[in-house]
Parts: sequence; C-alpha cells; structure tokens
Amino acid sequence: MKPPILLTVFALLSCHVPTSQAQSARDIVTKHETAKVEALEQYLASKPDAADKLEALDHIAKGLLVLGDTPKLATILEQKYALLVKGVDANLDEMIGGVVQPLMGHYLQTAEKDKGLAFLAKVKADLAPHPAAGQIAQFLESLAGQFNMPLPGNTMEIAFEDLNGHHVDLSGMKDKVVLVDFWATWCGPCVAELPNVLAAYEKWHDKGFDVIGISLDDDRGRLTSFIETKKMTWPQYFDGKGWQNDLAKKYGINSIPATFLIGKDGKVFKTNLRGEDLQNALQELLAK
Repeated sequence: MKPPILLTVFALLSCHVPTSQAQSARDIVTKHETAKVEALEQYLASKPDAADKLEALDHIAKGLLVLGDTPKLATILEQKYALLVKGVDANLDEMIGGVVQPLMGHYLQTAEKDKGLAFLAKVKADLAPHPAAGQIAQFLESLAGQFNMPLPGNTMEIAFEDLNGHHVDLSGMKDKVVLVDFWATWCGPCVAELPNVLAAYEKWHDKGFDVIGISLDDDRGRLTSFIETKKMTWPQYFDGKGWQNDLAKKYGINSIPATFLIGKDGKVFKTNLRGEDLQNALQELLAK
C-alpha cells in the first residue's frame, strides 16, 4: 500500500498530464514534475502541519531541481532545513548533501554572500554537538570560501615565501601577465596540462609572462623532486596542508586544476584556460 502522501499526489496527478500531447521526452518529464510539485503544494496548503511535511518538501525540492526553478527551490530547501534533526543525531547526508550544498549553490549563483555566510554559520552552530563537528566545520569553511572565487575583473591578493625562500607578491607584478595555477603532483589533469603551461612559459616569459604555482601537495620532497624533474622554474606556494591549503581555502578552490590569468592591470582576465585557449589569451595580452 502506498503512503498517504503518495496516494494524494497520484490522485491529483491523474487529472493532469495528457502525455499524448507531449512533443518530446523532456515535455513529458516537465509536465509530470510540474503536476507533482503543484499537487504537493496543494497538499501542504491544505495540511500545513502534516506529519509527512518533510517528505513532501523533499519531493517538491526534487521536482523543482528537475524543472530548474532555483528561486523556489531555495525557499523549499530553507523550509526543509528548519525541519531537519540537528545536533548529535543529524543525518549528514540529508542535511549537507540534500540541503546545504544545493542551497549554497543558489546563494553563490545569486551572489547573496551575506545570506550564504549567515546560513553556513547557523549550520555550523546546529552541528557543533555532532561527533564529526571538526570535519564539518572545515567543509563549511571551504563552501564559504567559494564566495571569494575570483571572477574576471576581480583582483587576487597573493603573497608568500616560495620553496626557495624568495618573497613573492602578486601585487608587485604589475605590467606582467601572470597565470595563478592551483595544482598538485597527484592531480592527473594538472600533470596532463603541464606541457601546455611549460610551452606557454617558454614562448612568452621573455615578453612579460610569469606563473605562480599554488601546490595542494602535502609532501614537500615529492613536490620539489617533481618540480626539478619537469623543470618548472616559476615560484611555488606550499604549506603542506593538501586540500586545506590556506590560499585554496581563501579562494574557495574545490577542484583542480584551477587557473586564473591575471592581466597587466592586476585583474583577472580569464579563468581555467587550457592548451590553445591559454596561448590565444597570451597572444591577445602580450603581442601588442
């Protein structure tokens, strides 16, 4: 026997969605999901304190996700979060994966930084009693850092002592074009892209192109050996913290390679350029 909420939804759906009129598979899915969401909204409107309200909100959220209605989805996720169990008994998969991550995706998309940071602070407080509170706090911090992800037109503040003890300061590299490259020796795509970066460096370095590497390695010896073998002569930032790398956290880096091409004006020109795209951008910026 189907649960009461599903019986209600199926009954309402039976009055909708003439599939014979659909133009494509996508049309069928859209009509069914729209009808499902509307039916569940009617159900909650008639029973705002329904015992299965959380289940209803979950189904609505999934439907809105399929439909791409992110503003309404955010509202539903906020309502869903309010009903979830917090503290020691919190279901992390449901809370983090089912609510926090998609809701943060919306806040990032809409540039609602203050709202997003306030929400993350609440989640951190709500989960403080949980046995995994330390790991949760680190993860939430990485999500918060995504609000600082540099976009074209933004500036980056990067200053450090490199592996050779030399001081490196991006702000002092004006009138140069600089590729800020977040990478690691264990990152397959990073290593695969390295020949393109080396080729670009060899071709354009004398014309004002430089590279700053931000290594997410945790083994200094392995990193230095790799750099020497590959003849990577540009400065490298290394703090041995892996994914907790201070600069990676600062700029919300959650996947690598992540690159930012800085123009002579000190602002991000383009991001995540690969191969020929990097060469073309350097041609545009330096061959003048």
